[in-house]
Amino acid sequence: VYRFQVLTALMLSSQTKDAVVGETMRILQGHGLTVENIHQTDHEVLNGLIRKVGFHNNKTKYIKESAEIIMSNYNGDIPPNADELMKLPGVGPKMAYIVENIAFDTASGIGVDTHMHRMFNDLKWVTSKTPEQTREQLEGWLPRDKWASINYIWVGFGQEVQQQKEKMLKKCVASSSPREALALVKKLGLDVKKEAKRFGLEDDVKSVM
Repeated sequence: VYRFQVLTALMLSSQTKDAVVGETMRILQGHGLTVENIHQTDHEVLNGLIRKVGFHNNKTKYIKESAEIIMSNYNGDIPPNADELMKLPGVGPKMAYIVENIAFDTASGIGVDTHMHRMFNDLKWVTSKTPEQTREQLEGWLPRDKWASINYIWVGFGQEVQQQKEKMLKKCVASSSPREALALVKKLGLDVKKEAKRFGLEDDVKSVM
């Protein structure tokens, strides 16, 4: 049940805010979020339950079809690795590697989303045109024991840089290497001078530069 719920949460998450995914998952869990129950749930009912997520019509179709495949081909459990997960409708490499890591505690690849793709190009860690190219280049040099954690660290970090600028500036100033931290967020598009002024942190920032 847990593994199917992990897969469902990831399928709901594309083009949708985390809070909406969380709310929708609670609605589904109240309905009964098991492979068997979703398999038996009418298409229109499921679509109504997940109506707040982006592209809910497509996601309803993918979740229903995946439940059918899981019941028929995998004895009611989700596919056991990323390659098999990618055979499910609507599941690409990013989603497959993240599900594999959370559900089975293994990492055969790195889950790279559009935000990570942009950040790693901004930092010149990769030179790529697509998230898939970014994944391939990262896997070429990043030690394998770091593959599982890089998505969690950088997705959360990127969200803070974009959405919680005051909090991020305060964290940088309070860090063990404030100058380097501020240089890093600057490379990722945070206008340190402008935001420091906006939040009354100019003196704090100046004191560590």
